[in-house]
Amino acid sequence: MQYIQEIKNYIFPQDQTKGQKILTYLALIFFIIGLVGFVDRMYNGHTNANYGSYVPWGLWIAGYLYLIGLSSGVFVMTALVYVFNVKVLEKIGKMALLLALATLVAALLTVWSDLGHMDRAWRLSLRTSFQSVMGWMSWLYSSYAILLTIELWFALKPDLVKYSNENSLRGKICNFLNFGKKELTDADKEKYKRILKILGSIGIPLAISFSGSVGAIFGVVGARSYWHSGITPIIFLVGGLLSGSSLLAFILMFWRPSISEEEFQNIMKYIGNLMLGLLLFFVLLEWAEFSVILWKVFLWDTTHVFDPHAESYKIIVAGPFWWVFWIIHLGFGVIVPLYFLVKEKSPKNVAIAGGLIAFTFISVRLNIVIPGMVVPLFEELIGTYAGPGLTFDYVPSLFEWLVFFFTVSLGAWVFILGKSLLPIMDIENHQ
Repeated sequence: MQYIQEIKNYIFPQDQTKGQKILTYLALIFFIIGLVGFVDRMYNGHTNANYGSYVPWGLWIAGYLYLIGLSSGVFVMTALVYVFNVKVLEKIGKMALLLALATLVAALLTVWSDLGHMDRAWRLSLRTSFQSVMGWMSWLYSSYAILLTIELWFALKPDLVKYSNENSLRGKICNFLNFGKKELTDADKEKYKRILKILGSIGIPLAISFSGSVGAIFGVVGARSYWHSGITPIIFLVGGLLSGSSLLAFILMFWRPSISEEEFQNIMKYIGNLMLGLLLFFVLLEWAEFSVILWKVFLWDTTHVFDPHAESYKIIVAGPFWWVFWIIHLGFGVIVPLYFLVKEKSPKNVAIAGGLIAFTFISVRLNIVIPGMVVPLFEELIGTYAGPGLTFDYVPSLFEWLVFFFTVSLGAWVFILGKSLLPIMDIENHQ
C-alpha cells in the first residue's frame, strides 16, 4: 500500500498543473476503455475487425506506421543533443529518449495486435530470410529497442546516484538501476558522455534505416502501383521527423525540466524552426506525388481506362472520406500549424502547432494504407466473387479503435510512469 500511495503521489503531485492533470486522466480513461478492446482481441482474435481478404491491412497497420514514425523522429532529436552537442536542447535529452521509447512500445504493441498468431511474432526475427524487407525491419527494430534502452540508462546514470540514497520507491528503483553505486566522479561523467555519443552515432543510421525500411515495405510492392515508388521511403522518413519533433514540442509545453523561461523559449523556438522546415519539405514531397497523377486524371486523361494508381488518389481527394485529407490533414495538420509557426514562434504557438501536426498525422498514415488496399488490382475483380471478407469497403470498427486506444495509452503510461519514477526531469548533473 505504501508503494501504491507513492506512485499515486508521483503521478499526481500537488504542484501538478491543470494541463498535466488533464493529459494524465485522458491517458487513464483511454487505457480503461481500450482494455475492453484488447481483451476482446486476445479472446476473439480478429473476429470483430472490419478488414478481410481484399483489405488485410487497416487501422492497426496505419497506427503502427504513425507511432513508429513518432519514435524515430523523437530519437533523431536526441541525436542533436548527444551526438551533435546542440546546447540549446541538452536539457531535454532524457525526456526525448523516454518519449522515443514510449512511442516504440506503443508501435510494436499495435503491430503485434495485427498478427493473426501473436504467439509467433518471434519467428519474424529468428526464422526469416535475408531477402525479406520485413525480416530486416524486425532486426532493425530489435537493435533499435536495445540501443534506445541502453542509451536512456547511460543518460540517467549521473542522476541515478543522486536519488539512490532516497528511502522511497524511486530511491529503490534508482539504486537497483545503478547497481548500488553511490558515488559519481567527473571521470565517470565524461565517460558516460563519450558512450552516449557513440550510441547516438550508431542510432542515427539505425533510426533512418528502420524508418525508411517501413516505407520500403510499401515501396517494393509492385502489385500496388499507389505504393510502388522510390519516393515512398523518403516520405516516411520526413514524415517521421516532422511528427516526432512536433510531438516533443507539444509534450514539452506540459512537462519540462526545471529551467528558466528564457531557456524554455530558446528550446521551443529551435524546435519550431525545425518543424517549419520539415513541414514545408513534407508538403513539397506530397505535392510532387499528388500533382503528377491528379494532373493526368482530371485534366488530360480522356481514355477512362481503369487505373488503380489513379483511383487510389481519387479516393483520397474526392472519395467518401475526402475530409480526412482536406480538413484533418491539410486544414488542421498543415495550414493551421503553418499559421502559428509563421506568426510567432512563442512556446504556446509552437506547442499548438506541434500538437496539431502530431495528432492529425494519423490521417497521413491512414491515407497511405487504406487507399492502396480498397482499390482492386483490376476492375473485373469487383463483384466477381462474393462472400465474407470479399469486399473492398473498409471502415475501422469500434473494436479496432479500442485496441488502438489501448496501445497508444499504454505508450503514454510508459512515459508518465517513466518521468514520475525516474530522474527524467532532473538537470543538476547536466548543467
